[in-house]
Amino acid sequence: MEKIIFHIDVNSAYLSWSALKRLAQGDATDLRSIPAIIGGDMEQRHGVVLAKSIPAKKYGVTTGEPIVNALRKCPALVVESPDHTLYHQRSRELMHYLSQVCPEIEQLSVDECFMDFTPIRTRFPSPEAAACAIKDHIRESFGYTVNVGISDKKVLAKMASDFKKPDLVHTLYTHEIKEKMWVLPVSSLYMCGKSSTLALKNLGIQTIGELAQADPQILASHLKSHGLLLWEYANGIDDSSVTSSPAEAKGIGNSTTLPKDVSDRREAFLTLLSLSDSVSARLRKSGLLAGMISVEIKYSSFQSVSHQMILPAPSNTSQVIYETACRLFDELWNGSPIRLLGIRSSKLSDLTEPTQLSLFDLPGESVGLSASPSAAAKKHSPPSPSKEKLAALDQTLDAIRQKYGETAVIRGSFLTDPSRK
Repeated sequence: MEKIIFHIDVNSAYLSWSALKRLAQGDATDLRSIPAIIGGDMEQRHGVVLAKSIPAKKYGVTTGEPIVNALRKCPALVVESPDHTLYHQRSRELMHYLSQVCPEIEQLSVDECFMDFTPIRTRFPSPEAAACAIKDHIRESFGYTVNVGISDKKVLAKMASDFKKPDLVHTLYTHEIKEKMWVLPVSSLYMCGKSSTLALKNLGIQTIGELAQADPQILASHLKSHGLLLWEYANGIDDSSVTSSPAEAKGIGNSTTLPKDVSDRREAFLTLLSLSDSVSARLRKSGLLAGMISVEIKYSSFQSVSHQMILPAPSNTSQVIYETACRLFDELWNGSPIRLLGIRSSKLSDLTEPTQLSLFDLPGESVGLSASPSAAAKKHSPPSPSKEKLAALDQTLDAIRQKYGETAVIRGSFLTDPSRK
């Protein structure tokens, strides 16, 4: 039986939920019908656009840009402060309803989730009919709209829900990717952030179709394992299943509250490097490999966001965890000041268990050691250490620290960081 997966995503969630609250309080104007945004406190220099209305989008306002820039584009823009307590309440209500439709729910964020529709497919005339029924019920009962993407793969369902909005259902089955997805720019591919898009552009790759037909080994030489992941996604390769629990109960992670709010990407990367060392050392000490890495960011506004990625092959190597965390950070960070950073590993397996290798997980394959993981590799850069050498390095460092203490060996990059002295 072919697997059927839905990706359900609230259209402009923050703006929609704030608009409904204002209407319930007697406000005559619906924020969704005028140029409006949800953003940080205007007294804060780093306030950014968290959500925008369709009329605001017509002025060129984009999510993640500074509020002052948005106001230059549209001086009449209405700015509403975020209400995260409200958003989490609305999220719980939505997920409760969806779990009544089908308990196989994997929540990705406050406003989106996957649903494994396969077990309940016989209750509806078709997946499209079921998706329309779900989105129509949400609109009529809750007052806001969602998009539903339908596919046989999670990544394709996610892509489908990002097609034309709002209040629509789209399919993107594996046999439809050439027609519907390959014509799109690479920037629209899931997990292809700005730095990856730039690196691909430098390789002459503009569309998802061109990425799908590119030599994966060339992609790996420039983007390391992330290039292979993007190649797989461009070809609709994704064997991950919907995980109904919000996260693996069994996991190892670490987080830190920063001594001061951080707005610099390099400073954030140094923190992620330290956390990666800590998490990977705990994994090795426990004799475990991680199959998934997640990153959490808590902003100075106390808003928390997180994102996760399945590794091409389970690992407990510090550099693999670090590079993955940095890529997740680049996909997640909206530019606001950061108060806390965290890394968590999940989908753990025992070192002695056999693992399924990636198609590209060949002897001597490089995973890369770039200080800025999102940057494309230099054309004439020396070859990166193999996975075996990285693992041996980690084991040597573990032995030294166990014998002489945690500070016996420190990374050179930390020597120039005053907060770590």
